[in-house]
Amino acid sequence: MNQLKYPQKFALISCIFIIPLSLVMYLLLSEVQDRVNFAHKEMLGNSYLRPLHQLSQHLPEYELLSDRTHNSMKRSQELIQLQTQIDQDFVSVQNVDRELGNLLLSTERFQVLADSWKTLRTQAKQWTTDNKSADYKQVFRQLESLRLQVGDQSNLILDPDLDTYYLMDATLLRLPDMQQTISDIRLISQRINVDQKITSIERSQLIVLAETLKQQSSELAQKMEVGFTHNRAGNLRPELTVPLQQLTQNTNDLASLINQLVNNNKQPDTQAYFQRANQSLQQAFDLWEQTINQLDILLQRRIDGFVQKQLGLTIFVLVILAIVMYLFIGFYQGVMDTVSSLGAASQRMVAGTMTDSVTLQSRDELAEVVTSFNHVAAALVQANQEVSQLNQRLKNENFRMSAELDVTRRLQQMLLPTESELKAVAGLDIAGFMEPATEIGGDYYDVMQQDGKVKISIGDVTGHGLESGVVMIMAQTAVRTLLANGETDPAKFLNAVNRIIYDNTRRMRSRKNMTLAVLEYEAGVLRLTGQHEELIIVRQDGNLEQIDTLDLGFPLGLEQDITQFVAEAKVELQPGDIAVLYTDGITEAMNTQKSQYGLERMYEVLQQNRHRSASEIRQVLIADLMQYIGDQKVFDDITLLVLKQQ
Repeated sequence: MNQLKYPQKFALISCIFIIPLSLVMYLLLSEVQDRVNFAHKEMLGNSYLRPLHQLSQHLPEYELLSDRTHNSMKRSQELIQLQTQIDQDFVSVQNVDRELGNLLLSTERFQVLADSWKTLRTQAKQWTTDNKSADYKQVFRQLESLRLQVGDQSNLILDPDLDTYYLMDATLLRLPDMQQTISDIRLISQRINVDQKITSIERSQLIVLAETLKQQSSELAQKMEVGFTHNRAGNLRPELTVPLQQLTQNTNDLASLINQLVNNNKQPDTQAYFQRANQSLQQAFDLWEQTINQLDILLQRRIDGFVQKQLGLTIFVLVILAIVMYLFIGFYQGVMDTVSSLGAASQRMVAGTMTDSVTLQSRDELAEVVTSFNHVAAALVQANQEVSQLNQRLKNENFRMSAELDVTRRLQQMLLPTESELKAVAGLDIAGFMEPATEIGGDYYDVMQQDGKVKISIGDVTGHGLESGVVMIMAQTAVRTLLANGETDPAKFLNAVNRIIYDNTRRMRSRKNMTLAVLEYEAGVLRLTGQHEELIIVRQDGNLEQIDTLDLGFPLGLEQDITQFVAEAKVELQPGDIAVLYTDGITEAMNTQKSQYGLERMYEVLQQNRHRSASEIRQVLIADLMQYIGDQKVFDDITLLVLKQQ
């Protein structure tokens, strides 16, 4: 942002504001449109169900009439007219399916239903009582399958509102099931009336149908009451209560008549409950029509509400956007006027011709900026003189700091063991390397001989720079002082170094700390104490061992007493075995792809070059590391110590 001019900044801010706003608006309007489409699809389902409903009315009538005329082997004019009407119903359903079949995936099931009707019509003369009933049941099942397919694909079973949900439940499932039950009762009653007797099978069928009808009627009333209760528009109860109550009362009366019929051993008189069945069936059809009409009303109201929400939301956002743009433009003009005034004033100030202060009419923060600018302009000459003096002082101070850092860096390099000291160690071929990430590093290693034993130490101070270098010098001095005084106990040794680091860093008001590992070598045996990176052992045969130092010590400078944390590990070296000490500047070094060098790559280099001398192994490993790092900046000090048993 600091690299952009104000017009570019305002343009960028405008884009940042407009893009999320557009996205939010798109999501909101899309959500509302999805709901509109959802309700519209439900209405399309209702438009498909209407011609199916006509078919559901006429097919049971056709079955009833054909059953009545079947024994006489004559086709009455009424039956022919009803067949023609059903054909017209199929044409109506076909017209709707042509329009909605691809959307509702109903064409295949409609075709199966139409084929079954054609088969039913052509085989009417060859019917027996058994296969006639089976053919009709097949047609009714296919009709139900088509109706359920339409309901599934048009969201009629997924509606989120309880009032419309239970209306859909009634039109799609409960009322059609009740209509089928009443039609079956009516058909059986006609057969009983023709035969003037009731068989045991018919008696059983009527008992089951009566109980089913009572249950269907009760469930329909309960579900519709739930829909009435949750109907916020308030249109369902006044419109549907009366026809629902009439249907419920008539179906209950019909069930009672059936119970009287099946429990009466006298000659059955089916005329009363046949008429009641006709009346109940017609009421069920009428209630279906009224229910689906009210459902369409509710869905249309829902669509209208969503459309109004879309319009209202759009108007609201446009008004807010207009207000924001007005304020934004005003703010932009104010800022640009201030910037222009300040730019002109600064040019006059540089030219030395500025005599008047910059003034603004506004009282906002920009006016405060102008006031501050005027104060700065008034004091610029004096400040310029002071800056010149300060620059000279800073230049002198930088020379002094550079000299001090150079002295500290040289002191660090002077404290490292020399090649001649390393070559003088009996029994070990030793090679060391240290390169700080900055002028002064925090890594440390040392090699000392005393009383026939070799003391090797390696450490890593947190961070790098002057403080880390000072702590490193403290550690080197403390280690050599303790060894010169003959301190051999590992716990006392490390705790003494820790106490020196702890006290001095507190005095320096520094939070620096360091890891430190101390190795004592004698006659092919290494004794390791202190916490640092792991000790790597590469055997002559290529086997590799890692000695974890986590439980051998504690970071120095964090606690006053670390005696309880100090432990010792023992490693025996055979001729040709290699011991490698390092700091995390090697393993955590990264290439240009931000991938670390890692232990696995170092293991591989060590194993492949184990037959070389210590100095050659050091050279190969450091070369591989530098090649891996490439042009990437080195962020941490790099220290390596290679010991090879002779």
